[in-house]
Amino acid sequence: MTKAEDTRPQLPEPFISLGHAPFVQPSSYLRPPMASERPIDREERQGLRAIRNFLKVRTSYDVLPLSFRLIIFDTSLSVKESLNILIQNGMLCPHNSPSPAIQKKGIPIGCIVSAPLWDSKASKFAGLLTTSDYINVIQYYFQNPAALDQIDQFRLDSLRDVEKALGVAPPETISIDPERPLYEACRRMLESRARRIPLVTNDSQTDRSHVLSVITQYRILKFVAVNVPDTQMLRRPLGELLLGTYSNIATASMDTPVIDVIHILVERSISSVPILNSDGVVYNVFESVDVIGLIRGGIYDDLSLTVGEVLKKRSPEFPGIYTCSLKDGLDTIFDTIRKSRVHRLVVVDEHFKLKGVLTLSDILHYILLEGENDEV
Repeated sequence: MTKAEDTRPQLPEPFISLGHAPFVQPSSYLRPPMASERPIDREERQGLRAIRNFLKVRTSYDVLPLSFRLIIFDTSLSVKESLNILIQNGMLCPHNSPSPAIQKKGIPIGCIVSAPLWDSKASKFAGLLTTSDYINVIQYYFQNPAALDQIDQFRLDSLRDVEKALGVAPPETISIDPERPLYEACRRMLESRARRIPLVTNDSQTDRSHVLSVITQYRILKFVAVNVPDTQMLRRPLGELLLGTYSNIATASMDTPVIDVIHILVERSISSVPILNSDGVVYNVFESVDVIGLIRGGIYDDLSLTVGEVLKKRSPEFPGIYTCSLKDGLDTIFDTIRKSRVHRLVVVDEHFKLKGVLTLSDILHYILLEGENDEV
């Protein structure tokens, strides 16, 4: 007796026969059949996993340099006093020429004007003072010229009132303990859209908080670039990832009044605006820190200056703008971050015409969240 040949059709995955009608696995509804994975995709995924694993085992404290300075402002201080203190201590953007006194002392020049705020009445951390706050003040007095003569008395604890008057959402008062994983600090920055986060520790004996330092997106990404060789596996081109902003990009020309650019910075909550010529070629970038040159010179009421006139105040040592193309991968961009102080890259074509803008926030978002749900 021979065994009859089974002529029933073979059920392909994801069908399972239980002797009755075939059942469909739920996963078949959730995911389409995957094409064979390319080597470049596999390497990209491995590189991202290596970066995340590194961020999870290193603390926020690890990012701090061996030597650094920290300036903390009491909220009762005036805006003018805070700016003068930052300038006197060399906390200037390298776009602007430092004062002779700073040059003589050999004080290293910083790039970001920012400082933690401290509420002495409540004895607690009260947020972070950044270039956005100074820009908001300029915007406020431009809209309220009658109040300009009181600007020297304007205090830091009034900054939230300025935000309300402008209709600007106040920044979240976020911080993190320096011993927490660096991955956690990055997640908090993304959730709050902050570009920097103060490290605040609590003294168990006095039950009082202490501000240790501030870490920025740039410092975190440079820390990754220096210590994680797997960044060289991130070779998928930007044009494929579509990482960055490629539509509705705010731009200006060298003849644009600087107050118009300030309006754009405030309304869009961005830190830079590409400057184009009449052919759409990227000529320069106006950054929020360029506004500090106006305040430092006391030109609160001379906001009719053009972008070109303001950019002339930059130091001759200004390194220029950093660009990349849609063909570049994050491997080359991490190389740039490791070698230079970069806060954004302008994406251009072969004729240097504007295609998009890639920020450090975009990069941080990608390395933390891309394909995260697919990891086991």
